[in-house]
Amino acid sequence: MGICELRNNLWVFPPSRDSAGGSAWLLQSALGCSVLVDVPLLNDANKAFLQAQPPGLILLTHRGGHGQCQRWQEFLGWPVLLQEQEAYLLPTLQQRFCFSRNHSIEPGLNLLWTPGPSPGSCSLHWSQGTNDVLFCGRLLWPAVGGGVVLRGSNNNFHWPRLQRSVQQLEAWLPQGSPAQIACAAGLGTLRGSKLIEQGAQALQLRTTANAGN
Repeated sequence: MGICELRNNLWVFPPSRDSAGGSAWLLQSALGCSVLVDVPLLNDANKAFLQAQPPGLILLTHRGGHGQCQRWQEFLGWPVLLQEQEAYLLPTLQQRFCFSRNHSIEPGLNLLWTPGPSPGSCSLHWSQGTNDVLFCGRLLWPAVGGGVVLRGSNNNFHWPRLQRSVQQLEAWLPQGSPAQIACAAGLGTLRGSKLIEQGAQALQLRTTANAGN
C-alpha cells in the first residue's frame, strides 16, 4: 500500500511502524505551503514524494506521531511545529517552534491544544476554499459502522481531560464544521475510505470505549 491521493491537495501515508501504526497526512495550503501532519515511515518512496513537494513545515499532533522526526527534518529542511508541553521530547531539532493553547499557521489553518492522548496533543482545522477537514491526531478514532469514538486507555494523560478537550474542540470549531475528520490511526476501520464524512455530526454522536481511567 502506497501514498493515497484523496484530492489534488491532500494525501495520506501508509501506517508507520515508527509511529505505532499511525498514519501521517500531507496537505497543500491555499498559500502554497506543504503541511506534513505527523511523520510517515522514513523510506525511499516517502522521501522522493516529499522532496518533490513545495517547502513547508512538519506539524506534530501527539507524541506517538513523532516517529523519526529529526531525520525527516534533516532531510527536508522544514521547521517543526508542536505544542509546548512535548517540545522537550525533541531537544536537538534545529528549527522547532511551539505554541501554547492555539495558533494560526495561516488564515484557514488553525491549531487547538487538545490534551488527552498525550499532554501536548493538538488538533488542526483546515478551512480553506472547499476544504473543511479536522486533523485530530489520536484524540478521536474511527468507529466501527461510522462516526468517531473517544477511546480511553492506560496511556491517556487523563480521561476527564480528554473528554473536556473534545468539548472544547466542538466549541472552537465553526458551526457545522468539520465536513470531514482525518484520524491518525485506526483507518482500517473505514474499509478503504480514509476520511470520516459528516464530521460535525460524528462529533455530536461520538461514542466512548475503554473509558476505565
